[in-house]
Amino acid sequence: MKKPEARIEPYTHPAAGWGALKYVAINLLKEKVTGGDYRMLFKQNQPDGFDCPGCAWPDREHASTFEFCENGVKAVAAEATSKRVTPAFFEAHTVEELMAQSDYELEQHGRLTDPLVYDAMRDRYVPIGWDEAFDLIADHLKRLDNPDSAAFYTSGRASNEAAFLYQLFVRMYGTNNFPDCSNMCHEATSRGLPHTVGIGKGTVTLDDFEHADTLLIFGQNPATNHPRMLGELRECAKRGATIVSINPLKERGLERFASPQHPVEMITMGSTKISSVF
Repeated sequence: MKKPEARIEPYTHPAAGWGALKYVAINLLKEKVTGGDYRMLFKQNQPDGFDCPGCAWPDREHASTFEFCENGVKAVAAEATSKRVTPAFFEAHTVEELMAQSDYELEQHGRLTDPLVYDAMRDRYVPIGWDEAFDLIADHLKRLDNPDSAAFYTSGRASNEAAFLYQLFVRMYGTNNFPDCSNMCHEATSRGLPHTVGIGKGTVTLDDFEHADTLLIFGQNPATNHPRMLGELRECAKRGATIVSINPLKERGLERFASPQHPVEMITMGSTKISSVF
């Protein structure tokens, strides 16, 4: 149940490649995803294919069913896990005991099976019926002076369908206060960028990658934060664009990348050099 101890050791392989596929399998097994639920890797967030929830990197056009990364599989595996947390688990553990566990340990227990409410006298979460749960939430919302006094937080890992329904509910209630993790990440962007470049968002388009002869990457770790960008950088490197990476962390993905999307590179154990200068 506990996360392995962190360690630093030499790594001589390129980013992604067979190593990434290995950890895709490990995460599916670790979350005990049943065979029937593997179909989520072929149909997620769109009718035909997989729109990866692992990061916000866009598709110029949907071209592959397998357009996802290790991080995206982790998100899907966590949602599709067969591990369950029943009321008996909370009967056996006080909230004080659970607070001593890390976020990683808590998530490894699995998905909730019942709505729960906190019992302060016993310091435990106890089961509550669905109707009672909705009545309790409604009572709190109705007693607020203004709908903007409430904030409706949700995970960025939620599916597009679930997020769409959720925001409809919040807007009908009367507020736009429904941040998710992606929104909170970019609050700093919307405040800082107007003072530096005059606009609160990126000024390049995905099509610009096809035409730029030089790319400057400052302090960015795409292999960790948005791995699907490496596919775009690979295409740039292949056509001879100069890629300059400036970062105290020499991330392997910006050195060499083995693309799981390209069978020849996988079969030959090859890789593509990404940065011209690091």
